[in-house]
This record gives sequence, structure tokens and C-alpha cells, in this order.
Amino acid sequence: MQDKIAQSERLAMQVSINSIIVNLILSVGKLAAGILANSAAMISDAVHSASDVFSTFIVMAGVKISNKASDAEHQYGHERLECVAAIILAIVLALTGIGIGYAGLEKILHASAEDLKIPGSLALIAAVISIIVKEGMFWYTKKAAAKINSSALMADAWHHRSDALSSIGSFIGILGARMGYPALDPLASVVICLMIVYASYEIFKDAIDKMVDRSCDEATINTMTALINAQKGVDHIDVLQTRKFGCRIYVDVEVSADDDLTLLEAHTIAENIHKAIESNFSEVKHCMVHVNPCSEVHHD
Repeated sequence: MQDKIAQSERLAMQVSINSIIVNLILSVGKLAAGILANSAAMISDAVHSASDVFSTFIVMAGVKISNKASDAEHQYGHERLECVAAIILAIVLALTGIGIGYAGLEKILHASAEDLKIPGSLALIAAVISIIVKEGMFWYTKKAAAKINSSALMADAWHHRSDALSSIGSFIGILGARMGYPALDPLASVVICLMIVYASYEIFKDAIDKMVDRSCDEATINTMTALINAQKGVDHIDVLQTRKFGCRIYVDVEVSADDDLTLLEAHTIAENIHKAIESNFSEVKHCMVHVNPCSEVHHD
């Protein structure tokens, strides 16, 4: 398990470092393009990319701390701290989006016609490059997050996707402004705000679900049920409970077996179930199995 955790941490760190490098280059490039091309939407987009750098540092810290080994004071590990990192990331993302939306509304409501300048073509080019790069980073980060089941890294992936959506909004706003509707440029900032806030809500909700011991989805439960029933000596399942603990899963199982089994035979059944669950579900950190006699009457 520790080797697997170490490999996951290395992958998360490498993806995060790559993310920081890409976001630094993009944010500087988009800011320069926004200033030179007089585009409020592109400047807002640059701020969003810059916030990605900060959020990635949060992800790195969350992954690093959550992968610490269990100790005397934290005997079940530190996995939930990754959820804390995801929650912080969601808050940062929401505040960034609200700030962008506020600036866009201010410009729409209070700027004069002279203030609503027509953005240059450089801003359009920057938006297209950003869309391509950020969508690529979304799929790259999402694949790594799914591989190691990291909620913080998955949140960072969706941060990339929100940045790609922001750039699409920027492109539409800039193009509309260049076609004679200058108000569309700051209006794009407001649309970007809504997209970012929604993405932050999704990240926050997922992190909270993992903080409050939410059970696994129905498909996972059904697969576990079939796997347990397939083990030799199992008569039927009495109890199957799961809970998400950060990016890991804990499983509690009670099965009934023949009354005449020896203690060693009953233990073998429990051990086989334990190994089957942990070997077929990499995100399961621990599986506790109890074997009941078939004749035992269970009461809630």
C-alpha cells in the first residue's frame, strides 16, 4: 500500500509541476495580449490562469499531507486533508470568478462608449491558444487524477477546464466586440464568472461528500456484492457498508456461512473476501470482514 501511495504522490507532483509551468506561461502571455489588444476579457482570463498557479500549490500541499503515513494521533491516516485542499481550491476559484464578474459588470454599467475599446486581433489569437492548451491540460490532469483517485487533482483538472471555458467566453466576447459590439468584451467576463462559480460549486460538493463518509455509488456496491458472493463458503451477505475517507474507501462486510465450519475455515473465508476486495478495488484502504453462522438471527 505504501509503495502505491508513494507512486501516486510522485505522479501528482509531476502533473502539478507541469501545470504550474504551463499556467505561468499562459498567464503572462494572456496578460500581455490583453493589455496590448485592449481586451478586458483577455485580462480577466489572464487573472484566472494566474489563480491556477496558486491553486496548484494548494493541490500539491494537499496531496503531500494526505499521503503521510498513519501515526499515533491519526491512526486512520490523513486522507481527508486532500478534501480540505479541494475545498480551499473551490473557495479560491469562486472568489476569482466573482472578482472577474464584478469587474465586467462595473465596466458595462459605468464605462462610457469611449472606454469600451475595440480589442485587437492579438487577443483573439491568445484566446485560441489558451483554449487548445487548457483543454489539453484538463484531459492530461483528469487522466492522472482518475488513475490515483485524487479529489484535489481532479479539482485542478476542472480548474483547467473552467479556464478553457473562460477562454471560449473571451473569444466570443472579443470577436463580438471586433464586429461592432464593444460591450460584448466585458460581458464575456460576466459569463466567465458564472462558469467559474459553477465549477467551484462542483468541486466543493465533491469534497464535502468525501468528508462526511458518503457511501460508494450503486455500481461499485453491486460489483463488490457479486465479488463477495462468489467467494467459496459464503452463504449470503448480511451487511455491506462502504464509506469514502478522502480519496480512499473503507469497507465493512458481514457474511453468513455454514454453522459447522471450524474457526480456521471461517477465518479463511474472511481472509479471501478481504483480499478479493482490496485487490479488485485499488482505492480501498481497508476491508473489515466478520463471518456469522447461518443459524444466527440478526436484529438491528
